[in-house]
Amino acid sequence: MSSRMGSRSIKVDMVARVEGEGALNIELDGDEIRHVQLKIFEPPRFFEAFLQGRHYSEVSDIVARICGICPVAYQMSAVHAFEKLFEAKLDPEVRKLRRLLYCGEWIESHALHIYMLHAPDFLGFDSALEISKTAPDLVKRGLRLKKVGDTILKTLGGRAIHPVSVCVGGFTRLPTRGALTALLDDLRWARDAAVETVHWVSAFDFPDFPQPYTFMSLKQSDEYPLNEGDIFVSGEVDERQIPVAGYEAHFEESHVSYSNALVCHYRGKPYLTGPLARLNNNRDRLHPLASSTLDITGLTLPLTNPFHGIVARSIEMLEAILEAVEIIEGYAPPAQPATDHQLRAGECMAATEAPRGVLYHRYRVSAEGLVEEAKIVPPTSQNQSQIEADIRSLLPSILHKDDRQIAHECERIIRCYDPCISCATHFLKLSLKRN
Repeated sequence: MSSRMGSRSIKVDMVARVEGEGALNIELDGDEIRHVQLKIFEPPRFFEAFLQGRHYSEVSDIVARICGICPVAYQMSAVHAFEKLFEAKLDPEVRKLRRLLYCGEWIESHALHIYMLHAPDFLGFDSALEISKTAPDLVKRGLRLKKVGDTILKTLGGRAIHPVSVCVGGFTRLPTRGALTALLDDLRWARDAAVETVHWVSAFDFPDFPQPYTFMSLKQSDEYPLNEGDIFVSGEVDERQIPVAGYEAHFEESHVSYSNALVCHYRGKPYLTGPLARLNNNRDRLHPLASSTLDITGLTLPLTNPFHGIVARSIEMLEAILEAVEIIEGYAPPAQPATDHQLRAGECMAATEAPRGVLYHRYRVSAEGLVEEAKIVPPTSQNQSQIEADIRSLLPSILHKDDRQIAHECERIIRCYDPCISCATHFLKLSLKRN
């Protein structure tokens, strides 16, 4: 920590439990908050640029490399877009396997965030390693839950990180029924462990911090949203359902000088995507056990406190486990791994629900199947403005604290969103200036 005449600065060189490189700059003039800037300063990775000229069949493997935590979301958004353009009709059993693969990603990602990244904030620890010294069974439960999700990814996708079996029309290979049913014992254990997780996290001491959110998620008629649905907006705006093809007409991206990531707004204002938004918009789509488990927490929807995000994630982890069990128990192997499709030129787009929120892809493809243009909007960039708004709202109540405490409270807000800045090093610098 350093001090200068007329200003005070805090720099936290490494904050574990966030994914990627970023910085938070806060400037105060007395009690006036002049700037709150969440800076994402990692160099641009240029995925949209180097997809240009690549054959559409290569895209799913390339975009999976964007994220080591949620590669399936990137793959699914890409192949769903191409399948719309090429009129590929999925076998119903293949569609179920797609959702099963997605369930695996939600289970491993949510378990990682709940147990390893977020719970330490509520338990008074700096890391999961510290929790393991006093409550090793908690950490073991979290790691085993994550492994259940990883095993689904490996069984369907060939490996747990950057799966390789997803293709336009289905999969390059199909699992045997025996390979899937072998997962059931662990999934049934995970079901009970997930219920225990909901009870555990819902008993945390949550700050009283309701916010006037605009919630944005996918929504469809009869399923909890994973890889299909229209965009649904609710909260501090009138409810509105928007076709995915209309995303760019309603949500704007813009560049800010202090960040390498674009920031997003809906009608000129921040919005929230992710577990809180999905749960608030899709409560009636929950599995009965997930719904009754939510009832037992005593929390009522809509949840408008970002700190309740850990509860929403635990409900979604349970939801994914329950769906995975049902898919496997009813699995009937399709006749073929993938269906045919008709190559054609045009523009296509799709959105799926990554663990952290809606992920939007748009492609323009030539008659030869080459990508001419690509646009990818990840959930963390969509949440960036809302994170800043939350911190701005929090600051007046904590300005009496010292700089180290203020930094800690701001970091807690950031971790509520499980931001995946680039799936690189864990790093956050915070600079606070007081005039």
